[in-house]
Amino acid sequence: MKVQVIERDGEPEYAVLPWAHYQALLRAAGTELQPEPVAANNERATFAQLTSLREGKALSIEQLARSVGISPHYLGMIESGERQPDAAIQRALAWHLGVQGWESTS
Repeated sequence: MKVQVIERDGEPEYAVLPWAHYQALLRAAGTELQPEPVAANNERATFAQLTSLREGKALSIEQLARSVGISPHYLGMIESGERQPDAAIQRALAWHLGVQGWESTS
């Protein structure tokens, strides 16, 4: 299994592994990944909703930024519409906020 270890201050902080291996680990642990629905009317969330989605999960801007691997300042610029996140950040935001569709936005 190929795993990339990301360190912070010389200590392992994250492990990145292929999706299929991650799914196998979840199955072995008896856990399934279930994305949370965004809206009852099946509309996709937009970046304009980022602040309310974050607050709905009771996450501070610092907590979400740290989870995604960006600075709180940069996340604030994304929330305000000053910056458009790249695909990797979009996927991370979608994952942490339980939304669908951002991974295909460019």
